[in-house]
Amino acid sequence: MTDKPSRNYVLQAKSKQFYWEGDGQLSIKTFRNGRAQYKTSKGFFAVEEGRYLLLNEGEYTISIEEAEDVESFCIFFKHGFGEEMLSTLVDSTDRLLSDPYKETASIGFFEKTYHTSHTLAFQLATLKESLTFLERDSIGYEEQFHQIMRTLLLGQFDVRKEMDALHALRQSTREELYRRISTAHDYIRAFYDQPIRLDEIAQIACLSPNHLLRAYAQVYGKTPHQHISEYRIQRAKQLLAKLDFSMTDIAFELGFSNPVSFSKMFKQHVGVSPLQFRKKVILDKK
Repeated sequence: MTDKPSRNYVLQAKSKQFYWEGDGQLSIKTFRNGRAQYKTSKGFFAVEEGRYLLLNEGEYTISIEEAEDVESFCIFFKHGFGEEMLSTLVDSTDRLLSDPYKETASIGFFEKTYHTSHTLAFQLATLKESLTFLERDSIGYEEQFHQIMRTLLLGQFDVRKEMDALHALRQSTREELYRRISTAHDYIRAFYDQPIRLDEIAQIACLSPNHLLRAYAQVYGKTPHQHISEYRIQRAKQLLAKLDFSMTDIAFELGFSNPVSFSKMFKQHVGVSPLQFRKKVILDKK
């Protein structure tokens, strides 16, 4: 991968069903009107609207299975681009002037899904619009990749702060533990609508169940079960707003064994039954 010439570029498409596997550059993946599933050597990732997946160079697979067209907008960065940008953020002006083309050490981004900040959302929208009139590889085109990469790098500094919440003395230990907890979190985001078990999540993260629970709470302030319930409630509200889904359909869609279990969980967290919530949504629309 690193020996091949590369460039900065964008891929955008629409599809209900899609599958691809192969080798890719450092990239970010964004989607609208649905979600895509990714698998890498690091774990499983589900990317939906409002979030993005940051992948380092390497092999991965992507699959889309939706009832409606999902719009993808993915940005690929040339080899060494992240390192080049990082040096402008952390190196002194004197060093940059004395040797502007000096090779920098390879960096590895934290490979996981992220919330799309207002700044990044604006930059992505600007790039998407400019594709209609800017020539590829023009100055204006390349400038936008620099701006987006700068935002991504600054986001990595925020991740470092989040990582410091872990109770480990050595920096390298905190970093590795954070990567494993992130793997568990993205696995939950990808499969919250299935009956996943604690030992299954722990195995994916290569941690004992007890260690997983303790470290997960340190990073996210919640347990895996609380996050699963939260994501199921969010999805349930979306499905309840669509009248073509019955209570049984929604229960099975979210990984419950029966509608009664779904109804109890929903009422416990929302305060009203799923049916009452749907009636309120219908009334609010009138």
